[in-house]
Amino acid sequence: MQIDHPFHVDERQRTAEAGDEDHVRDLIEQVLFTNPGERVNRPDFGAGLDQLLFGPSSPEMASTVQSMVQGALQQWLADRLRVEAVEIVPDGSTLRITVQYTLLRNLERRRAAFQRSFGL
Repeated sequence: MQIDHPFHVDERQRTAEAGDEDHVRDLIEQVLFTNPGERVNRPDFGAGLDQLLFGPSSPEMASTVQSMVQGALQQWLADRLRVEAVEIVPDGSTLRITVQYTLLRNLERRRAAFQRSFGL
């Protein structure tokens, strides 16, 4: 068992835990929504999606985000998963990201969906 992300306490008032598959999903979320420079001992960690906050919602932006996500996931999680596909769908001020991957531990295919709204 791993510590769940984001950190919180469970109904027993103890540190919440996550199973292995949920922990990998949590790791993907951390890579996606951490900007380079946010982590003191790992200044290049993260995909940097928030850097595109004020960029136009366009196919070009979606392609750029897709490349950033795939590269960051391969760099930081290559020991745990193999990225099969990344789909980026800009929808107004919301960015929808779907990652299809294979867990290397048991070769199980997974799909995780995330979204981030960029609003003032």
